[in-house]
Amino acid sequence: MPVNYIVQAEIVDIRSDYPKKEDIFLIDTNVWYWQTYTNASTNSRPYQITDYPSYVANAIAAESLLLYCGLSLAELAHNIEQTENKIFSPAIRPKEYRHNFPAERAKVVAEVQAAWSQVISTGVCTDIMVSEDTSNAALTRFQTQLLDGYDLLILEAMDKAGVTQVITDDGDYVTVPGIKVFTANSGAIAAAVSQGKLLMR
Repeated sequence: MPVNYIVQAEIVDIRSDYPKKEDIFLIDTNVWYWQTYTNASTNSRPYQITDYPSYVANAIAAESLLLYCGLSLAELAHNIEQTENKIFSPAIRPKEYRHNFPAERAKVVAEVQAAWSQVISTGVCTDIMVSEDTSNAALTRFQTQLLDGYDLLILEAMDKAGVTQVITDDGDYVTVPGIKVFTANSGAIAAAVSQGKLLMR
């Protein structure tokens, strides 16, 4: 069943947009995954491993400011470990994989370190302290914006940094008013077109 997105953000289709020098983008974890992880293609759609790295490369060439959130490390490490687990053996549960196969664990650590090294060499960190105030703000946002826990905190980091543009394939971001979502997610783009929220720059 297609996702029924209620679009509150402005949506930009990265397949027909060119980054500008004055652009400031926060790059979501899923894009860092496709940009930096060697085995990303094993569980991704073809457009994800071509369109997003291409757009990020264009942003680098245009000298746009690219940001990452330190919280992305947790999500990126989780996603990489999950993929490596599936590659090794889908029948082995995550805890078994993590504790019973030390050579595999070393491989996961190396993959995460290599990916994160690329993140920090490409982008600038936008810091966020996950304090009681930040958690409360995220919980308030959770009531009206259909996001998961990681993304709630990443949006708080965007707010603190005054950043309104995010590169992501996550359609949940389209429910957030006041931001611009740069995406190749066809469902999000179709919803934006039908609701008059697609932005041509």
